[in-house]
Amino acid sequence: MMPIPRSSTSSAHPALIALCASLAVGFLQPAPAADAADHAAGSAMSPFGIGSDAANNRSVAAYAGWVPKIAAIGIKRHRTVETSWGALEKVEGQWTWGELDQQMKYLDEQGIAYGAILYGSGRKDRGGTLPVNGLADWSHYVSELASHVKGRVTYFEVWNEPPNGTGRNQTAADYAKVVASAYDATHAVDPTNKLGITAKSVHINYLDQAIAGEAKDHFDWISLHPYEVLNGIADNIGTESIYMHIVPIVRKMLAARDPAKIDVPIIFTELGTDARKGADNQGQTLIKAYAMGIAQGVACIEWFEARDGDSGPMGLLDGKGNPRPSYNAMAHLIEHLGQHPIYLGWVLLNDRDCGFVFHGAKGTVLATWAPKGSPDHVDFGTSVSIVDPLTGAATDAAAYDLTVAPILVLKVPEALVQRAQSNRTKPFPWGGDYSDAKSVSITMGERNIEKGLHTHSGASIAKAVLLYGGSARAGNVPGGNVFVVDPNFLSYTTVPIEIRMVVRRNPDNKPARITLEYESTSGYKKLAPFDIPESSEWSTATWSIDDDQFVNMWAYNFTVTSGSYLIQSVTVTKTSK
Repeated sequence: MMPIPRSSTSSAHPALIALCASLAVGFLQPAPAADAADHAAGSAMSPFGIGSDAANNRSVAAYAGWVPKIAAIGIKRHRTVETSWGALEKVEGQWTWGELDQQMKYLDEQGIAYGAILYGSGRKDRGGTLPVNGLADWSHYVSELASHVKGRVTYFEVWNEPPNGTGRNQTAADYAKVVASAYDATHAVDPTNKLGITAKSVHINYLDQAIAGEAKDHFDWISLHPYEVLNGIADNIGTESIYMHIVPIVRKMLAARDPAKIDVPIIFTELGTDARKGADNQGQTLIKAYAMGIAQGVACIEWFEARDGDSGPMGLLDGKGNPRPSYNAMAHLIEHLGQHPIYLGWVLLNDRDCGFVFHGAKGTVLATWAPKGSPDHVDFGTSVSIVDPLTGAATDAAAYDLTVAPILVLKVPEALVQRAQSNRTKPFPWGGDYSDAKSVSITMGERNIEKGLHTHSGASIAKAVLLYGGSARAGNVPGGNVFVVDPNFLSYTTVPIEIRMVVRRNPDNKPARITLEYESTSGYKKLAPFDIPESSEWSTATWSIDDDQFVNMWAYNFTVTSGSYLIQSVTVTKTSK
């Protein structure tokens, strides 16, 4: 899913977390003002961008198969032209600019701004590693490129999805050295250049470690690729809360690690979903991704990708260049929100259906959808214009049966707008406010009782097992062993916690053990297994943790091995005074 070749592909963790039908977000942060201009548009950066894989990004001939159609619907920003080190300096000391110049000329003519990825290893480092042994050569490459594209490229991105494409033993501290060198080089050429630091998925831990090193004060924006979180939304299993917390958690990290950079733009330089989940589903997911992205303050989402190439069916256009419903969804979203929508606030329709209100191209716009389940009848109190973003069809009505398929509501009633504005800086409810709670918990049964702690499976497919006087969840129910805490309860900040799980063996009493894996300051970390005692009674597995760092890198905070046992309840408690 990358626009440039690399030595390793993006890793995908086997467990993806989703929450129950309730949604949550943290305190929503106002979007930082974009301080750079899209050179082609002459205006502040629009949230609507696009990206491409290597196959469709290597030449003007490849561009011809998708760029005109993308430009036609109002997308004015492309992630990158081909600027990898190996493509520009194939022979040491000989710089080849011809193809790059043609690409830039073509995109200029189409009115599309573009960035540049800084990527590659020189002669002093093996291919597929960070150039830490040849930083002088790396700096020279960055300087040559920045000088050549001066006045046309403003945004530079260091590497693609680190630690992907780095050496086996290379660390975030090594990446920080490469970032600092690139920052100095790009700013020496033009002090107005913007240097971006990045990480795979939502690997805020990696960014944290890099900024703790030489990257501090050496970046102007941040890039992330939250595919795994968006997949839960595409599957309609409730990861909206996790998605909505990406920017707030990054800002929380910056406040602690590099306060001077707390308001830097955050860009999702890749984000998309596979059309094999359903062509309509892809389009619906796009609407949700942009609505919630803009609401939480993402400066730009460069949707991956424009046209199917070597990364599977991810495109707004298929391999033949034919538009998918997602293409139409993007077109109608830009049509109604405009290039620079202003987020006004959130609402919960019928206390359950999430909605985000914007000042758009011609007035107020509400993007709204219901959680998975039966349709929810929504009465707007007055006639509104309801737009299906996948087709553009509009209907005037005062009520609507809302489903997981999002709609755009025009002529939003003033009372609803005022509600949204009053909610703008409030935490989005997720079955309660757990920001000051000492603990969160989940009790299993026919219907889970979730108090700030959630599982992949959620209440909709909960499986009750009545044994020894109590309900429980079988330990092998899909998703029942994957957990996420309410981000308002705990996110990024490392505090001592205790995880307690009440379990017992299955009725056959065969041996069973549980291994817990959690997000730590050094990534996901496994603890010693707990052997469930040979007994018909419930036992409590307890894990004490003092290096937790919950940021939902893979869209969950902790998991336990699936197996032949029963779970009655799980509790996470802050043990610090």
